Amino acid sequence: MLDDKTRAFLTGHAGHAPADEALWLSALTHGSTGEKRNYERLEFLGDRVLGLAVAEWLYQNSDEAEGRLSQRLNALVSRATCARIAREIGLGPHMRLGKQARDDGGEDSDNILGDVMEAMIGACFTEHGFSAARDMVRRLWSGTLTGKTGKRKHPKSALQEWAAGNRRRMPEYRLVDRSGPDHASRFTVEVHVYNVGSAQATANSKQDAETQAAEEFMRKFA
Repeated sequence: MLDDKTRAFLTGHAGHAPADEALWLSALTHGSTGEKRNYERLEFLGDRVLGLAVAEWLYQNSDEAEGRLSQRLNALVSRATCARIAREIGLGPHMRLGKQARDDGGEDSDNILGDVMEAMIGACFTEHGFSAARDMVRRLWSGTLTGKTGKRKHPKSALQEWAAGNRRRMPEYRLVDRSGPDHASRFTVEVHVYNVGSAQATANSKQDAETQAAEEFMRKFA
């Protein structure tokens, strides 16, 4: 079922050779293929396994308060982080996409890359248990866990505090545009602070667009 390159790719990153190839094939399969068994259920599971693995690592390696731990956790397991790691390991070419999804740029979509990354973690957990899935996460996330991801204040929180500190009204976010197919949507969001100005950003999710718009606003006006 799996070709030799994909089998080697999965073995290298999961730490175990795939035993149930149909399971791992489904982890790589997008719904646009029309196949009944795709990554969605494994992505649901992998998302939770990833969260627990990262939360455990943070608890063991940081003495920060709960609020700071939550801030880092949210950044470390975000779709953007999952997609970045997926790109770093070259996941895209191994994903199974329908022709339209591939033509629409699905191989480089944050949404799809992030989901398939989590589905792979879910497959590892299903086949080998939490210990193996945790080891997989720690290998793939090693540089990210020890880096600066999530350590700085979230841009939306920073903007809100800046507005309060400068006696300005709270920032208002507005969805300006949504384009592209469902599996590769692009969202453009504008953030506005009364009597100061506004900034826009475009990303693969509304949340990421808001975050980037807040960053752009702070760069322009703070």
